[in-house]
Amino acid sequence: MNIRAIKKDDNAQIATIIRNVFDELNAPKVGTAYADPILDTLYEVYQEPKSIYFVIENEGKIVGGGGLASLKMQNQVQHDNNEVCELQKMYFAPEARGLGFGKQIIEKCFVFAKEQGFKFCYLETLPFMENARKLYEKMGFQYLDKPLGATGHTSCDVWMIKKL
Repeated sequence: MNIRAIKKDDNAQIATIIRNVFDELNAPKVGTAYADPILDTLYEVYQEPKSIYFVIENEGKIVGGGGLASLKMQNQVQHDNNEVCELQKMYFAPEARGLGFGKQIIEKCFVFAKEQGFKFCYLETLPFMENARKLYEKMGFQYLDKPLGATGHTSCDVWMIKKL
């Protein structure tokens, strides 16, 4: 398995993985990444400035991914000099879990974020995604009392941030 930047041909596979994780966990679909209108066009979305998305490829098959982009702020257009980025759409098929790929993707995202001048990395998740939360804690994320920005993920009620 290897980690690489997303390609246009990966769109359908990564969207399916993300939806499958929500189905597997019986997680809310409204107010989460599952319902994002951009879910089927992640390659195009992550071509924006200060954005990147990595996938895990195993013998030609995509088995997971995660990315980073500027945190969209309320009543404000996303812009290039934002100091806060958001770790986004970190989801893995069962065969890619527990192998260290989440940590590797986060580390790659941190390197990219620092190169782009971001000072903080924010994320949102669900309370029952315990393994993900443990990984985020291990990577230095701290819990927040309220959300930042305007992600539209109203069902995600665990908010975390890390100073880069």
